[in-house]
Amino acid sequence: MTWTQVYDPLGHWWLSTLVAALPIIVLLGLLAGLRVRAHLCAVAGASTAVVVAILAFGMPARLAVTSFFYGSAFGLLKIVWIVIAAVFLYDISVETGQFEIMKQSVAAITPDRRLQLLLVAFCFGAFIEGSAGFGAPVAIAGAFMIGLGFKPFQAAALNLIANTAPVAWGAIGTPVHTLAAVTALSESDLNAMIGRILPITAIIVPFWLVRAMVSWKETFEVFPAILVVGGSFAATQWFWANHMDSNLVDIAAGVVSMVATLVFLRFWQPKKIWRFADEQAVTAAEARDSVKHFSSGQIAKAWMPFAILSVFVLVWGLPTVKLAMNRATTPSFKVVMADGKVRPGPAGWDWPYLHGKVFRTTPVVQKPTAEAARFDFNWLTATGTGCFLAALFAGVILGLKPGKMFQIFGRTLVRLRFAIVAMTCMLGLGYVTRYSGMDAVLGLAFTRTGWLFPFFGTFIGWLGVALTGSDTSSNALFGGLQKITAQQLNLTPHFDILMCATNSAGGVMGKMIDAQSICIATAATNQVGNEGSIFRFVFWHSVALAAIVGIIVMMYAYVFPQFIPSGLNFIH
Repeated sequence: MTWTQVYDPLGHWWLSTLVAALPIIVLLGLLAGLRVRAHLCAVAGASTAVVVAILAFGMPARLAVTSFFYGSAFGLLKIVWIVIAAVFLYDISVETGQFEIMKQSVAAITPDRRLQLLLVAFCFGAFIEGSAGFGAPVAIAGAFMIGLGFKPFQAAALNLIANTAPVAWGAIGTPVHTLAAVTALSESDLNAMIGRILPITAIIVPFWLVRAMVSWKETFEVFPAILVVGGSFAATQWFWANHMDSNLVDIAAGVVSMVATLVFLRFWQPKKIWRFADEQAVTAAEARDSVKHFSSGQIAKAWMPFAILSVFVLVWGLPTVKLAMNRATTPSFKVVMADGKVRPGPAGWDWPYLHGKVFRTTPVVQKPTAEAARFDFNWLTATGTGCFLAALFAGVILGLKPGKMFQIFGRTLVRLRFAIVAMTCMLGLGYVTRYSGMDAVLGLAFTRTGWLFPFFGTFIGWLGVALTGSDTSSNALFGGLQKITAQQLNLTPHFDILMCATNSAGGVMGKMIDAQSICIATAATNQVGNEGSIFRFVFWHSVALAAIVGIIVMMYAYVFPQFIPSGLNFIH
């Protein structure tokens, strides 16, 4: 059984678009409007997607249901497993008392809540995003902030806003690798273009982040620190994306930003220390005296689990290591690619009843193309496994016995149980929209904007991440559509490079409103049941920041097209 997607099943593009949006309307309506718990919203949204795919788009029921289970399985191994392992590492740090030392080490740097927000949510969160991605920074940094004394709601919401500018290079550059693969464009050009859009937002986001917590006056009181945080991060992000590679952009930027800020704060502190209203007002000297101080060795030991996490994730991301482990441990089949060469590494399992059965067609692709549904059961080389082994290794070094670690892991699973259901169903929903063509219908609606496409094309990426919770998945869904539309419109030289990069750059601003990220944030900060309030808080921040990206893209398209990389003006 094969089936070809239909992009205007109801005969009127606006009506087909409205119907294609029903799963999102149900999901967000229940979440934000009726305040239903997130995992139930995700189940309802996924169910709606399956029904719409079958009844409105004419997708065979077996294909619709199979695509949901395929997406769910993908989500469990590729995303949920990372979050579980990262939170497990955090729980080990808490259990052994090392997390308390970490908190005190940050409090000793500055007692000001605004500066702690920048250090933890932005700098440290960016480093975790670059290492693990897929929601791990929101979980770890959110829990960290609660430990420092932030309110759970603030910790969840502010970390969602902070986890934006780094997302395009999350998990060792996975989104950029995916974008280059699906568009067949130069990865160096795409990487450079993204690195000419997002560093501008990296300067804006730290200011935006502090302003979301305090007043304008209180924001400008720490403006020098905001400039150091955002400026050092943006400069490193731009340099690494334009002159190095796409793997370590966030890790390098996060480290440089953190070190630069730490050095700066040794010489500068705000005149007024800002604390929450229910906290006692203190001077910088009083705050330093109230903090318990630890030796350099104790602080290094406390941060050691996260150093181990970084090493494991970096090693797991090395192609040679990954390929060697895959060949030894991952079930595989021999697959011959279109160019006649055998696909390197494990080819994976063809998902039953779905692989090669659904065809995309014009105008989404240039010619009818079968959608692959191949599941790589890379249980050992999955990023989540690297995180999990890092947690076990850290636990052993910190003196935990196997039984105790098993007990901690059990508590982690119980705490994340609703988030696991929500994330799994969200990925299932995203895959149903992909294989039914609903995502393409929504994306095509934006392509009708003509010369404004550089602005609205940003929201295609934004929509993709809001749907799937992943910039990687958004690039896989809409990268080809952006390329085709850009080549048809041809508004400026190398417009396809600009718009494909825009898909990834705009997508990062949708990260804070996807149900998956919100569920991770609420689970890590013990805010389960408060997802609707968090969504309402971050929604307009998400839209406004995406609009800023759209304006930046418009400037590149019509004012500074000479800065769009084309292979000729890219400096290696």
